[in-house]
Amino acid sequence: MLCFSKTDCKYTAICDSNNFEKEYCSVFIKIFNRHNSFDSVTYSFMKTIILLILSCFISRPVYCQLNDTINYHLNYAGTGIINKTNDGNSYNLNNNVRFNISKKQLFMNTSNSWIYGIQSNKVEKNLTNNDFSSVIDFNLFKTINNFYYWGLGSFDKSYSLKIDNRVQAGLGIGYSVLNNANITVTLSDGVLYEKSDLYDLEAYEILRNSFRLKFRFVYKNMIVLDGTDFYQNSLANSQDYIVKSISNLSFKINKLLSLTSSVTYNKLSLTQKENLLITFGLSLDKYF
Repeated sequence: MLCFSKTDCKYTAICDSNNFEKEYCSVFIKIFNRHNSFDSVTYSFMKTIILLILSCFISRPVYCQLNDTINYHLNYAGTGIINKTNDGNSYNLNNNVRFNISKKQLFMNTSNSWIYGIQSNKVEKNLTNNDFSSVIDFNLFKTINNFYYWGLGSFDKSYSLKIDNRVQAGLGIGYSVLNNANITVTLSDGVLYEKSDLYDLEAYEILRNSFRLKFRFVYKNMIVLDGTDFYQNSLANSQDYIVKSISNLSFKINKLLSLTSSVTYNKLSLTQKENLLITFGLSLDKYF
């Protein structure tokens, strides 16, 4: 419900919901403040007319939110595992940088990761991982409640999965199952165009269905569990599919620093390659 109040000859918009279009509120505030000599009868009449106009032209529920600020979040996680024995050594390093921008109706996220691993013994040294991934995605909240549009573009290059290069781009629809300060769960589905060049296969182009589960759980602002899981199957061949899963468990040390454990799993059916990496390290969070 929208209402207006008058204080010191100035009118302000008041609403008992939290998602009303900002432009509507600002327009009506300007109208009332420009003509601040309205008497009580005129004020009531004008208020009624405005509410009737809104009810005629806005077909979905409306809410009031005058604050449409832009929020930024930067996250870096550096994790790894080292194993040393008399017969040989191995180590894996997992570096990930995420940056996102959020507004009332738009969320944009970029993620860049690099996984590097080596196994060595007294005779030889073998490369196990040299995997790079870059993703940009966005959510546009302009649909009915809890639904949103999404778009995604990605580039992958992976030694462990035998991917020389892979480019994906697509669009779809998502649904917010739960969304509050402590729990967020979203499901999304859409179609991706993919162009891939694999080590042992010819380059190809294909359309895939992309299903995503994304979650985040926060306990007392101290423990955070978050993750993203993808299942991407070919629309032409049921035996051609991709599985990607990334999960992180963080324990906050202070406002900026957290102890973090990451689990990364990937599988590519065409090359019959998969990898599983469990690492431990630190992450940095900066909100501004």
